[in-house]
Amino acid sequence: MADIIKHQGIVENINGSHVMVRIVQTSACAACSADTKEKMIDVISNDASSYQPGDRVIVFGELSMGMMAVLLAFIIPFCVLIISLFIFMAIWNDELLSAICSLALLIPYYYILWLNKTRMGKKFSFSIKPID
Repeated sequence: MADIIKHQGIVENINGSHVMVRIVQTSACAACSADTKEKMIDVISNDASSYQPGDRVIVFGELSMGMMAVLLAFIIPFCVLIISLFIFMAIWNDELLSAICSLALLIPYYYILWLNKTRMGKKFSFSIKPID
Protein backbone atom coordinates (compact mmCIF):
# COMPACT_ATOMS: atom_id res chain seq x y z
CA MET A 1 0.00 0.00 0.00
CA ALA A 2 3.08 2.28 0.15
CA ASP A 3 3.01 2.79 -3.61
CA ILE A 4 -0.41 4.49 -3.51
CA ILE A 5 -1.01 8.22 -3.12
CA LYS A 6 -4.39 9.11 -1.67
CA HIS A 7 -6.17 12.34 -0.87
CA GLN A 8 -9.57 13.09 0.58
CA GLY A 9 -11.76 15.17 -1.65
CA ILE A 10 -15.26 16.41 -2.34
CA VAL A 11 -17.14 15.73 -5.56
CA GLU A 12 -17.78 19.05 -7.29
CA ASN A 13 -19.30 18.09 -10.62
CA ILE A 14 -20.27 14.99 -12.62
CA ASN A 15 -20.34 14.99 -16.41
CA GLY A 16 -20.93 11.58 -17.96
CA SER A 17 -18.12 9.32 -16.75
CA HIS A 18 -16.01 12.29 -15.57
CA VAL A 19 -16.11 13.14 -11.88
CA MET A 20 -14.50 16.43 -10.83
CA VAL A 21 -13.10 16.16 -7.31
CA ARG A 22 -11.72 19.06 -5.28
CA ILE A 23 -8.82 18.15 -3.02
CA VAL A 24 -6.90 20.29 -0.56
CA GLN A 25 -3.17 19.83 -0.88
CA THR A 26 -0.95 20.94 1.99
CA SER A 27 2.77 21.48 1.54
CA ALA A 28 3.49 22.11 5.21
CA CYS A 29 2.42 20.13 8.27
CA ALA A 30 -1.26 19.25 8.31
CA ALA A 31 -1.75 20.70 11.81
CA CYS A 32 -0.81 24.28 10.96
CA SER A 33 -1.97 24.24 7.30
CA ALA A 34 0.50 27.00 6.52
CA ASP A 35 0.39 26.49 2.77
CA THR A 36 -2.71 24.87 1.32
CA LYS A 37 -3.86 24.72 -2.28
CA GLU A 38 -7.14 23.51 -3.67
CA LYS A 39 -6.83 21.40 -6.79
CA MET A 40 -9.43 19.97 -9.12
CA ILE A 41 -8.87 16.37 -10.22
CA ASP A 42 -10.72 14.88 -13.19
CA VAL A 43 -11.42 11.21 -12.47
CA ILE A 44 -12.87 8.92 -15.12
CA SER A 45 -15.09 6.40 -13.37
CA ASN A 46 -17.41 3.69 -14.71
CA ASP A 47 -19.75 4.20 -11.74
CA ALA A 48 -19.82 8.02 -11.90
CA SER A 49 -23.61 8.00 -11.59
CA SER A 50 -23.32 6.62 -8.05
CA TYR A 51 -21.71 9.88 -6.87
CA GLN A 52 -23.43 13.18 -6.13
CA PRO A 53 -21.92 16.67 -5.83
CA GLY A 54 -20.85 17.18 -2.24
CA ASP A 55 -19.96 13.51 -1.61
CA ARG A 56 -16.73 12.95 0.28
CA VAL A 57 -14.40 10.56 -1.56
CA ILE A 58 -10.83 9.32 -1.52
CA VAL A 59 -8.80 9.88 -4.69
CA PHE A 60 -6.16 7.23 -5.42
CA GLY A 61 -3.13 7.42 -7.67
CA GLU A 62 0.02 5.39 -8.04
CA LEU A 63 3.28 6.76 -6.66
CA SER A 64 5.01 5.93 -9.94
CA MET A 65 2.55 8.26 -11.65
CA GLY A 66 3.77 11.14 -9.49
CA MET A 67 7.39 10.27 -10.10
CA MET A 68 6.81 10.18 -13.86
CA ALA A 69 5.10 13.57 -13.71
CA VAL A 70 8.07 15.08 -11.86
CA LEU A 71 10.45 13.51 -14.36
CA LEU A 72 8.57 14.89 -17.37
CA ALA A 73 7.82 18.32 -15.92
CA PHE A 74 11.05 19.16 -14.10
CA ILE A 75 13.98 16.75 -14.37
CA ILE A 76 14.12 16.26 -18.15
CA PRO A 77 13.67 19.99 -18.90
CA PHE A 78 16.38 20.82 -16.36
CA CYS A 79 18.78 18.37 -18.04
CA VAL A 80 17.93 19.78 -21.48
CA LEU A 81 18.55 23.28 -20.18
CA ILE A 82 21.92 22.52 -18.56
CA ILE A 83 23.30 20.30 -21.33
CA SER A 84 22.26 22.69 -24.09
CA LEU A 85 23.70 25.63 -22.16
CA PHE A 86 27.12 23.96 -22.00
CA ILE A 87 26.95 22.99 -25.68
CA PHE A 88 25.94 26.48 -26.80
CA MET A 89 28.61 28.05 -24.58
CA ALA A 90 31.25 25.82 -26.18
CA ILE A 91 30.06 26.76 -29.68
CA TRP A 92 29.50 30.53 -29.32
CA ASN A 93 31.21 31.55 -26.07
CA ASP A 94 28.38 34.08 -25.56
CA GLU A 95 26.51 33.67 -22.27
CA LEU A 96 23.40 35.66 -23.13
CA LEU A 97 22.83 34.03 -26.52
CA SER A 98 23.52 30.59 -25.07
CA ALA A 99 21.06 31.13 -22.23
CA ILE A 100 18.34 32.39 -24.58
CA CYS A 101 18.81 29.47 -26.96
CA SER A 102 18.80 26.98 -24.08
CA LEU A 103 15.55 28.43 -22.79
CA ALA A 104 14.13 28.41 -26.31
CA LEU A 105 14.73 24.65 -26.50
CA LEU A 106 12.18 24.19 -23.73
CA ILE A 107 9.40 25.58 -25.95
CA PRO A 108 9.32 22.58 -28.33
CA TYR A 109 9.74 20.19 -25.39
CA TYR A 110 6.67 21.48 -23.58
CA TYR A 111 4.80 21.75 -26.89
CA ILE A 112 5.45 18.05 -27.53
CA LEU A 113 4.15 17.28 -24.04
CA TRP A 114 1.05 19.35 -24.75
CA LEU A 115 0.47 17.50 -28.04
CA ASN A 116 0.59 14.19 -26.15
CA LYS A 117 -1.77 15.26 -23.35
CA THR A 118 -4.50 12.76 -24.29
CA ARG A 119 -2.01 9.89 -24.28
CA MET A 120 -0.58 11.04 -20.96
CA GLY A 121 -4.09 11.52 -19.58
CA LYS A 122 -4.66 7.80 -20.00
CA LYS A 123 -1.38 7.02 -18.28
CA PHE A 124 -1.97 9.50 -15.44
CA SER A 125 -5.40 8.33 -14.32
CA PHE A 126 -6.91 8.47 -10.85
CA SER A 127 -9.58 6.35 -9.22
CA ILE A 128 -12.02 7.20 -6.43
CA LYS A 129 -14.01 5.45 -3.78
CA PRO A 130 -16.55 6.84 -1.34
CA ILE A 131 -15.64 7.47 2.29
CA ASP A 132 -17.72 5.18 4.47
